[in-house]
Amino acid sequence: MLLGLHVKNLALIEEEEISFEDGLNILTGETGAGKSILLGSVNLALGAKADKSLIRTGADFALVELLFCVDNERQREKLKAMDIEPDEDGTVLIKRKIYPGRTQCSVCGETVTTHELRELSELWIDVYGQRENQRLLRREAQLQVLDEYAGEKAAELLPEVRALYRDFRGKEETAAQEDLDPAARARETDLLTYEVNEIESAQLRRKEDEELESRYRTLSSFRRIDEALQNAEGLLQEGEESAAEQVGRAVRALSRIQGIDPELDEVISQTCEVDALLSDAARAISDYHAGLSFDPQEFAALEERLDLINHLKDKYGGSLESIEAALEQKRKRLEELSDYEALRKRQLLEAQQAKDALLAACRRLTELRTKAAKEFQEKMKRELLELNFNQVDFRAEITSREEQLSGNGCDSVIFYISMNPGEPVRPLDAIASGGELSRIMLALKTVFAGKDDIHTLIFDEIDSGISGQTAWKVAQKLGRLSADHQILCITHLPQIASMEEKHFLIEKTAENGRTTTHIRALDEEESCRELARMMGGERLTETTLQSAREMKEMAREARERR
Repeated sequence: MLLGLHVKNLALIEEEEISFEDGLNILTGETGAGKSILLGSVNLALGAKADKSLIRTGADFALVELLFCVDNERQREKLKAMDIEPDEDGTVLIKRKIYPGRTQCSVCGETVTTHELRELSELWIDVYGQRENQRLLRREAQLQVLDEYAGEKAAELLPEVRALYRDFRGKEETAAQEDLDPAARARETDLLTYEVNEIESAQLRRKEDEELESRYRTLSSFRRIDEALQNAEGLLQEGEESAAEQVGRAVRALSRIQGIDPELDEVISQTCEVDALLSDAARAISDYHAGLSFDPQEFAALEERLDLINHLKDKYGGSLESIEAALEQKRKRLEELSDYEALRKRQLLEAQQAKDALLAACRRLTELRTKAAKEFQEKMKRELLELNFNQVDFRAEITSREEQLSGNGCDSVIFYISMNPGEPVRPLDAIASGGELSRIMLALKTVFAGKDDIHTLIFDEIDSGISGQTAWKVAQKLGRLSADHQILCITHLPQIASMEEKHFLIEKTAENGRTTTHIRALDEEESCRELARMMGGERLTETTLQSAREMKEMAREARERR
């Protein structure tokens, strides 16, 4: 449930904070007052694309905060998966700051991405507007609606169908690529034979490249190494001024005072260790230098061998391990080509088996969809009748084409409707007007309300293209729906506004040369006056006020009967 909304520096809003209640929250206001900004702020907090133009002129950033309470276990599990803990009172604060060029998003103080915000929003809130109207007209969206209605079984089967489809397409493409004529097979065999011989003739040893590169570095630096060793030998042990001679003298001098002072003995011991280490280092340098030699033939052979190894690395993957793997792969491919007919038979069989498995899963999915469609269309008829569609006929017709397999199965779904007696059903996208689509979408939301666990629904322009008795039917439907859900509804119609359980007014004012949008909760009398304005325009009369009171009383009675 959405508990509150805080908006700062967003478009015409300087700073507003609202607390919502369960049930039906109605938002009204003059055209142009900024009702769309309110819905936009909710969408922004839930991960919608942000634009720097939304930041109020003169401000450095815009801020939107939503406060929710945790309604169900799915929400708790999602938060846990994101390592987010609700506050002690079970609330979740979603915050989004919008700067020029970047945004900051957090949930309960933990930084999240806009993608994660969108994932969370799917569990907390369902926003309906004109975009959803247009989406409902698309055939692929109608298939998605039916799959959502089919529930958990379809949700579990669809990933299986998609995995089987990927497997089938991969094997089908492999089989198609392997359909080689004799000349193509001969060319591939010749190339593979050459490459296998090239690798085998190199007779590579494990870690040979590392050993050769180490030896190559030594030989290529022979002159520098030789000069450095000569200098070191001279400094360490040649002549009276060598390091070994100087340290030896120091040891002999100190040995004469050994045993006088324990602290001094420690220093003498360390000096003796230095003498021993120096002697060991001098011998090691001499031994290494004595064994150092440069053979031009060895160096040339080393260069040639490294060139060969590096050529094979460049050609077959960058390492000796990848060369070995390439060799095994090419040997296997040669073996396959040597018995090409057996290879083709196996590949075609694997592709057919993959197709059979996919078809079996698709048929199970079709069966689920067919069963769901019958129930879905009956529920839609009932809801549409309650929304002033007289003798409506609604159908969700499934067409299965097993020759047109996809990751969504082999079905296409089209929603058909007839809104007048004696008229044949026609596709929804061919006949529905804006007002009719609004009611159809409301019926759809009502059907789904009992199947999902999303508690908060937002309706924008649900009243598009309707009036009179139809508007009253829509108001009653929203009232019944709000018995089990929290609803936020932006409306221009007094019939819908009268059904409110909490009424908010959105208004625009000019202050100090700046236009600002405000939102405030109305008390009972203010709500009546707003209804009267919606019914009769700016000039309020006792007649319009009395009509507003009567309409609110009718709405109250309707809510009590829900």
